[in-house]
Amino acid sequence: MRFLSLQSHVAYGYVGNRAATFPLQRLGHEVWAVNTVEFSNHTGYGAWRGRTAPAEQVADIVDGIEALGVLPRCDALLTGYVGDAALGDVVLSTAAKVRAANARAVWCCDPVLGDTDTGIYVKPGIDTFFRERAIPAADLVMPNHFELEHLTGRKIGTMAEALDAARSLLKGPRLALVTSLRRVDAPSDRIEMVAVTHEAAWRVTTPLIDFEIMPNGTGDMVSALFTAHWLESGDVADALGCAAAAVYTVLEATRDMGERELQLVAAQDRMVAPPQRFIAEKV
Repeated sequence: MRFLSLQSHVAYGYVGNRAATFPLQRLGHEVWAVNTVEFSNHTGYGAWRGRTAPAEQVADIVDGIEALGVLPRCDALLTGYVGDAALGDVVLSTAAKVRAANARAVWCCDPVLGDTDTGIYVKPGIDTFFRERAIPAADLVMPNHFELEHLTGRKIGTMAEALDAARSLLKGPRLALVTSLRRVDAPSDRIEMVAVTHEAAWRVTTPLIDFEIMPNGTGDMVSALFTAHWLESGDVADALGCAAAAVYTVLEATRDMGERELQLVAAQDRMVAPPQRFIAEKV
């Protein structure tokens, strides 16, 4: 399959396009990566160099890809970190171009806003862009626990609350995948992902790996892998289990090597064929 991916780029580490591209390529897929920012490292370090790509530059690159005549072969659009609200129009116009070229292509929108340990780490206006413009237009939406609470204005402590909040996003999207779900009514040493449609929901649970500083980029990796597996099989539960297993084995390798950044290269063989499988169950 072929993916057009509009996400961040860092020279050091694995977030955004760096966390999505290599896993997809190892699965045998093509990725056309367009970078929304060019940073030395992700912002979780507290200091970084680089800059957000001007909206006209991102639009120009997308126009160049369109001019090659390859968009009819694009199976999915992945979007994630948006460095500036001005890029919102470019994201929406890119989605329109992809869909005009291939009506079967899907848009997976990861509304990157922040996390429980950092709070909001994007510029003002980006949350409004995702809430009011991007999510209603997307096919798949992939918030983490913190982002789901922020986007819906709801505090989520139980599975019922998570399902209700996720379904409230389905006013356009056909599926919402909630990552890094931590419930008060679940064991504290486990972490969950929940995929929700209008008709059904599935949960996959994995052990919570303890890190002094949790690696960034897992959500970007999940969004890419889930989308790829779901497009291949059409099976939500299977895609959820495959994505969870791949991320878990990469996190295991990252912990065992004592690294802060996801060890995608070191764990690449296990990522493609995880030694441990996780079964998604209906809830």
